[in-house]
Formats: sequence, C-alpha cells, structure tokens
Amino acid sequence: MLNNLTDRLSRVIKTMRGQARLTEENTAEMLREIRLALLEADVALPVVKGLMEQIKFKALGEEVLGSLSPGQALVGVVQRELSKMMGSDSSESGKLNLATQAPAIILMAGLQGAGKTSSVAKLSKWLKEKQKKKVLTVSCDIYRPAAIEQLRMVSEQVGVDFFPSNVNQSPQEIASAALDWAKRHYHDVLMVDTAGRLGIDAEMMQEIKGLHAQLKPIETLFVVDAMLGQDAVNTAKAFNQALPLSGVILTKLDGDSRGGAALSVQQVTGVPLKFIGVSEKMDGLEAFDAERMTSRILGMGDILALVEQAQETVDVEKAQKLAKKIQKGGFDLSDFRDQISQMQKMGGMANLMDKLPGHLTQAANKTNLGMADKQIKRMQGMIDSMTPLERAKPDLLKASRKRRIASGAGVEVQEVNRMLAQFEQMQNMMKMMKGGKMARMMGAMAARGAAKGLGGMFKK
Repeated sequence: MLNNLTDRLSRVIKTMRGQARLTEENTAEMLREIRLALLEADVALPVVKGLMEQIKFKALGEEVLGSLSPGQALVGVVQRELSKMMGSDSSESGKLNLATQAPAIILMAGLQGAGKTSSVAKLSKWLKEKQKKKVLTVSCDIYRPAAIEQLRMVSEQVGVDFFPSNVNQSPQEIASAALDWAKRHYHDVLMVDTAGRLGIDAEMMQEIKGLHAQLKPIETLFVVDAMLGQDAVNTAKAFNQALPLSGVILTKLDGDSRGGAALSVQQVTGVPLKFIGVSEKMDGLEAFDAERMTSRILGMGDILALVEQAQETVDVEKAQKLAKKIQKGGFDLSDFRDQISQMQKMGGMANLMDKLPGHLTQAANKTNLGMADKQIKRMQGMIDSMTPLERAKPDLLKASRKRRIASGAGVEVQEVNRMLAQFEQMQNMMKMMKGGKMARMMGAMAARGAAKGLGGMFKK
C-alpha cells in the first residue's frame, strides 16, 4: 500500500539517518523531498503545509541540533509529525465505542462502490473474532436488489447472522424490524448497511439522516474509497456536515500506490480514521494505528502487526507436533505444504513484505510478489497431486511419478523439479535445527545477508 510514498520517503529517511551534521542546506533539501513525496501521493495541500511547518520548526530546534545523532533525531521528528497528521493524538482511532445497552447499533454510510457492504461483513467478522460479539447485519438498500443478496452472502461467509429485507419495504421499516429482532435474540451489535449513490444527492442525505434519527446509532462510520484521491476528503467533509460521523473506514488502500489523500481525512474533517481495508479478503480489515502506519510508510515495517497476525493464524498444536517431528529428524512434503499454506493464511507474500522493513524488501517488487503467490498455489497443487506415500517418502519420486504429478497439477515436469529442490532446501534447514545446530544456521544466514537472501527469493 502507498508504494510510491513509501519508496520516496524511505530514500529520504536513509539519507537523513546518514547525516552526521545538519546544515540549513541539507535540511532544506530533505524537507523539500518530503514535501514533494507527500504532494505526489495526493496528500491535501493545506495538510502538507501544516506538516512541513511543524517539521521545519522542530528540525531547527534544540532536540535535533543538540543531538549526538542529528540525522536520527530528524527521522524521529518526521515520524512523530506524520503520526499526528494521521491522528495519533486521537484516542478514537482504531477503536469502536460499544458502551451502550445491547444491541449497539453501527450505521454505515458512503457512496456506491466504496466497498460499504464488504466492509460491513469485514467489520462484523472483526467484532465476532476480536471482540467476541454476537452480530446481526441488515441491508436498508432498497434501490439495488443485489445489495441485499450480497450482504446475505458475505454475512454467511464470515459466520454472522443476517436479517432479511426486500425492496418493497421502506428503509425505516427494515431498520425497525431488524432492531426488534436483534433485541429479542440478544445480539450485541446490529450492523446497518445503507443505500449509496454514485454521487452525493439531497434524497440520499435526507434518507440517511432519517435513519440516523430513528436508530440513534452509537457509531456512524463513513466508508470511503482510497482511490478517490482528493475527492475522498471532500466526500468525507460533505457526509460529516450531514451526519455526526464518529469514524472513517478507508477501503482499497492496497489498490492505490498513492492513497495520500486518505491520510488527510482525519486532519481535514476531524473525524478519526478507525479501520483500513488492506485486501479484498474477508480478513482484510485492520484497526488503524497512526504510529504503526507511519512506520510502514517510512519503510520501517510493522513487525508487531506481523507477530499479531502469526499468533492469530498459527495452529499451536500443529506447530508443536511439527517441532517434535523435526527434533526426530522428520520433515516431509505434507509438512512443507502446511508451511506454505500458513503463509497464504497470513495474507500471502505481498501482505508479509508490506509489514517488513524496507531494506529487507527492496529486492521484491509488486509483480514478483504476485508471481510468488501464484507459485505458492502451484506448489500446493503439485503436492496435492501426490499420493500420501509419495508425500511421506519424496525419494520415491522418479521420472514417471513426476510426469503423473505434473499432469495432475497442470504444470511442466521442470516445475515439479523446482518445487522439490525448494523442499530439499527447507528440509536441510530443518535438519540444521535438530541437535542444537540453530546457532550455526543463524550465523550462516547473517553472513549471507538478509537482503541478499530475499533478493534471490524473488528472481524471475
């Protein structure tokens, strides 16, 4: 996400860190580069002006000039001010207020095509899994019949309850019936999806105002598409004037290499950014954290998010069994498939690399990452084409068996050979873990260099 901004700022940050002495000239040059990077990323001009004034004021202050490492101190200033711009001072960012008598009502507003219905499902999944809430969803969109069916399908997909409605009812009738059902069936949260339009119009605003007055939701969230550019901020302002918005959900952040306008939403509207959509998958919604987002934008990665993701997706029991198996010297193709499947569960290579520091990912570009994800799926297909005995004893895989596996997976025999070579590499690495050889392995990896290792991984 925000690839262009990250690339530009990462280069500037690297230069800043290397400065043993800050002069007016090199400080001005670095500030100019930061300003251009933000403007190219579509960050709102008034926001950029305010941000640059703050950075310049602090860059020439005692904190930076009096530091033993002024370049590092200046990086810290940029990081803090960028976090403030996105709302690190707001205690509301990344949080939902559900402190009310059940059901807590969350009203979703936004233009058509912004990803509102998908966001209802993603947020319902987040509430169910992270907050342990019983969720009911309902669609009040009577103008687009497919919207009701879409919400039913995605609600079923994420495992939350859905309240049926139809186009012959009024939005007020639907909302009233859904609220009554939620109360009688002890739901903790009622998620209300509303109608969107291709543009802001009086009729839509009047309808959603009426729904808001009727339901008195504890949270009114505005869903906006990051790819709208400056229009994202303008649309958020218009909705905020019509409704007392409590937060913004920014969707499709993975689809826009600029996306900087989105970072201006909190500063321009005063409405906190609460969630960001980072993929089309139902688990592709993250609670927004300005400081962690800043680290990612500056190319410093978000290792904490990576650890949290691993904790959520790793099957502890399976991992313990694998550890015992490795200790006994065993690691077969079924184990190899489990490991690559685990990577897929964590969002694939692009998602993992997005959270790693920039100096580790410079060898990988978006095209190569996409190819890596496709290759992982092909590898899974090849292993699935094997018999249980072949997976347990890869030495059995001679020419005729390889041809059968290639045919079953729809690939060439060379691809089967490549996959087996990668398996052998991992198998050898697992053998090094056996008998306390981990330290030696880590030393070898360090000598090779992490960046070089990753570079080899993504060669076409």
